[in-house]
Amino acid sequence: MNRTLAIVGVVVILLGIIAVNSMFVVSQTQQALVLQLGEPRRQIKDPGLQLKIPFIEDAVFFERRALDVDPPKQQVILSDQKRLDVDSYARYRIIDPLQFFRAVRTEREARARLSAIINSSLRRVLGNQTLFDILSSKRVGIMTDIRSEVNGSAQRLGIEIIEVRLRRADYPEETRGNIYNRMKSEREREAKEFRAQGFEQAQKIRADADKQRVVIVAEAQKQAETLRGQGDGDAIKIYADAFGKDAEFFLFYRSMQAYRTAITDSDTTTMVLSPDSDFFRYFNSMTGTPNTESRPAGQ
Repeated sequence: MNRTLAIVGVVVILLGIIAVNSMFVVSQTQQALVLQLGEPRRQIKDPGLQLKIPFIEDAVFFERRALDVDPPKQQVILSDQKRLDVDSYARYRIIDPLQFFRAVRTEREARARLSAIINSSLRRVLGNQTLFDILSSKRVGIMTDIRSEVNGSAQRLGIEIIEVRLRRADYPEETRGNIYNRMKSEREREAKEFRAQGFEQAQKIRADADKQRVVIVAEAQKQAETLRGQGDGDAIKIYADAFGKDAEFFLFYRSMQAYRTAITDSDTTTMVLSPDSDFFRYFNSMTGTPNTESRPAGQ
């Protein structure tokens, strides 16, 4: 009885092992390839429970979702002889598991092959473009050309290229330093030119201002001399009119002004004049006539 139970148990275990090895599940994000002794027999793209011959057939799974590939950075020479360090990336999808297995077998090998294909296409397509084209709206068309060329080579691997993009496109370090120095020299040259132009404009403005100042001062002096001459003429006329109306008073007034100017409060004033001088005409008499009573006889 015990022996019979043991045999039944062994049979059940063997049947379980056989059942486990004869079934496999393909998820919605996967596709499978059934191999018999290492040779592909059929491919399965529909998800669900699948059967295979136990211990003879094996199932290899591949991603149905989009995968990324990141090629190494490379230096590209453009058609205008400028050098760029190009960093790119791509996204792809496995569309034919059987062809993919026969061509590259694993995703790691697929990434290596795709990296070489992408870099080769980048060098070939960008080598016919200028830096201005890459930085302008033509960049979209350039990337479309690169994707089409890469896709043509990738289809032989059972792969479809979804997109190819440039992550960065920079000048090499040595070129970047040269460009910086060239830009600095150019900006310094422009600054010197602007300073020279500004200095020239300043000199013109300053010269024009000096010229206008000279003209304005000359006109003002001319006008002042004219007004001064008119004032002097009016003063002379007024004096002449006043002298004509009362000549005696005018002489008296002028003599008083002369006395005020000549005779001051200072003790150092010394005048050597004859008493009969006209200067003293109004000194002793308001009428200006000499005082004969005070003179000695015979004088």
